[in-house]
Amino acid sequence: MGKRMLPLESGAKNMHQPTPGLPEFSYIRPASFEEASHFLSEHPLEARPFLGGTDTFVRMRDGIWKEKYLLDLKALPGMLDLAFDERAGLLVGAAVNMNRIIANPEINAVYPLLVEAARTVASYQLRSRATIVGNICNASPAGDTIGACMAYDGVAVVNGLNGVREEPLRTFFVGPGKTVLNAGDIVSALRIPVPAPGHASRYIKLGRNAVGDLAIVGVTALGFADKTAVSGTRFRLVLASVAPVPLVPVEAEEILACAPITKDSIKAASKAAEAAATPINDTRGSARYRKLMVRNLVEKAVTEVWQQLKG
Repeated sequence: MGKRMLPLESGAKNMHQPTPGLPEFSYIRPASFEEASHFLSEHPLEARPFLGGTDTFVRMRDGIWKEKYLLDLKALPGMLDLAFDERAGLLVGAAVNMNRIIANPEINAVYPLLVEAARTVASYQLRSRATIVGNICNASPAGDTIGACMAYDGVAVVNGLNGVREEPLRTFFVGPGKTVLNAGDIVSALRIPVPAPGHASRYIKLGRNAVGDLAIVGVTALGFADKTAVSGTRFRLVLASVAPVPLVPVEAEEILACAPITKDSIKAASKAAEAAATPINDTRGSARYRKLMVRNLVEKAVTEVWQQLKG
């Protein structure tokens, strides 16, 4: 195992303080994926990998996560890679921060939806640490960039005890904070294929304030020409903050594929999306409010995407 320090930081024991410090933990920097996977599998309830740490340290400070070991994976091979190929598509290493995504000209040209979603995350300073893969692995139903990655058919590259495999994001999430990853699994990269030419997209985020807030409701919409659809157009929709996992309203997508795109069919699709949503009441909004906003924002997003496609 690589570098280790015991402890890195010691914080207040009383977690009722308004700003508690970090608890004691061991900082570990593994030299290889194999070392990291074995350590994580041997300490399944005590060890956690981290990249930017924008969520990890906040949740540890607040006493939500209480792991004894943090594994810094940023220095492992390929974690900082960012590459685009016209055939293979986009490869995003797990440690690539969001500002690199936003600043990349090829990603802006080919994957504008990913850039649009990344811009809504927190502040510039936090985006210099926050990563797309970290956003995915946290598996928050409110994750801003997850919808874009799903709409683009993203695939997580997973290094585990039995080698490397790929996990499609559409089946990656199983509950709030829960994924299909097993003990010892590490997501080393995100692969996104080349999207349909001429596609149009929109991410609409409803928050309590204009910048940096968690989504009360998030709507991702991507549309592209498809001759196999009755409407001639295929839509991919992903909803955030309205279900235990990032939600694909399948019936809404089918309505838009199986009938001409009109105001009436868009309204029908938005109502189907509302029906599919199963939000909760919390301090940021009621379940009823969220369902109503799903309908309104899906209608708005699909209309804007359809206007882009026609234009």
